Amino acid sequence: MLLLRCQLKRALPQKVLCEFCAVMGKLQSKLKHSTYKYRPDGIIEERIQTKAFQEYSPAHVDTVSVVAALNSDLCVSGGKDKAVVVYNWKTGNVVKRFRGHDREITKIACFPKSNQFFSGSRDKTVMMWDLHGPSQPRQQFSGHAMVVTGLAVNPDSSQLCTGSRDNTLLLWDVGTGQCVEKASVSRNLVTHLCWVPREPYILQTSEDKTIRLWDSRGLQVAHIFPIKQHIQTYCEVSEDGNRCISCSSGFGGEGCEATLWDLRQTRNRICEYKGHFQTVASCVFLPRALALMPVIATSSHDCKVKVWNQDTGACLFTLCLDGSGPLTSLAIGDTISLLCASFSRGIHLLRVDHSQGLQLREVAAF
Repeated sequence: MLLLRCQLKRALPQKVLCEFCAVMGKLQSKLKHSTYKYRPDGIIEERIQTKAFQEYSPAHVDTVSVVAALNSDLCVSGGKDKAVVVYNWKTGNVVKRFRGHDREITKIACFPKSNQFFSGSRDKTVMMWDLHGPSQPRQQFSGHAMVVTGLAVNPDSSQLCTGSRDNTLLLWDVGTGQCVEKASVSRNLVTHLCWVPREPYILQTSEDKTIRLWDSRGLQVAHIFPIKQHIQTYCEVSEDGNRCISCSSGFGGEGCEATLWDLRQTRNRICEYKGHFQTVASCVFLPRALALMPVIATSSHDCKVKVWNQDTGACLFTLCLDGSGPLTSLAIGDTISLLCASFSRGIHLLRVDHSQGLQLREVAAF
């Protein structure tokens, strides 16, 4: 018994010290352990970050479904908490929170060079918001029979195209809020839409494994790309409008790829990017200023963001966001930053690091 009392007396200061460190730890940046995997040619194949990163107050209280950049300081995000949030990722502050949807936010689309943006939801509606306006939507677009799964704004911001799991695309006049065109294709469960820069065309991916190019003048199918083997989850068009990427669903490495397509006359498949082990949910063309070669980035349900050589299909770098859960959305923040939405850990701010070649580093989470 005497020995036990002595042990307790010696243990007490250590306990107090631990509690003090735990309290202090809340004010400091978090650390992660590190693992590396190398390919035979010496290129880093996988890296879990070791450097400290800043953990800001979360933008959402639940899963973040989608994130988009509003400008070089602000992003717009939506998720299961039904909120549309404008966040300054450089200061870690919520700028404005919008509420109006009754269910999860599924898509966000921003006006080019504007403070206005759209949100689509599982409540079947699309709402238009103004950063400098009231917290209520400026305009509401109602016409789909199921969840909204695609949003795209034309280059002059006069038209909005929306898509849904109800197999339809709707073309709206932004100024009046009226639907001006409607198209429906059997089994065309829309997964994503994007407008081709400086063109009247809209690119669309679908659960029927098809990628379609629509002509907004009459909302007619202008081209159908060769059918893939898996559901096409997302699409993105390059700034020059010459190329596009699509992403595939999959599991265990089957499917799980991104595909580069030519949008010009031939409209052929150019390259495939294989290396993810679960569904690829998002893809982006990285700014040319980031590297000496054209590169793209993909995010996947396998918790990884990969950077690829656009021309050869070689994986240049893989960042594992441990504990994030499935990665749901990827967006260009500025010339050196990426925003990555996740199922379990909110939004990750990633920075391109050239200190040891082209790498990605997580610098903040919110």
